[in-house]
Amino acid sequence: MMRDRVGIFAGVALAAFLSMTAVSKADTISYADAVTTLAKECGADIKKFCNGENLGNGRIQACLEKNASKVSPTCTSTLASVMSSIAQRQEAQASVFKVCQHDISQYCNGVKGDGNILSCLIETKRVDNRECNQAITDAGWR
Repeated sequence: MMRDRVGIFAGVALAAFLSMTAVSKADTISYADAVTTLAKECGADIKKFCNGENLGNGRIQACLEKNASKVSPTCTSTLASVMSSIAQRQEAQASVFKVCQHDISQYCNGVKGDGNILSCLIETKRVDNRECNQAITDAGWR
């Protein structure tokens, strides 16, 4: 009976945490912030279950998922939130030039190179396309 209550509480807490962290698409996280957050919330689990492993190239996620039944609920929810946010940031970065195509042709016509076009979009105060502005913000470029 007590175990069922703990399980229900953990599920509700996880859902509440994820809904708080996914309030807005603009709340994407940088890689540096992701590492800091995972170190803070999952450090003990990483040390316990992934000690001695090469954790580069997404291996932290793989190690924690491999040990999911033993990893703390806080770490599990933090990992899900961080990975979701990183995925949103990557998606925004991949789509910003498509989403902002009209603004690029209108305000940055003749500008060459992705970096220069992006600088033009960010610097111009005339971009009023909500989707374009949101994509730039979600991409972490503003």
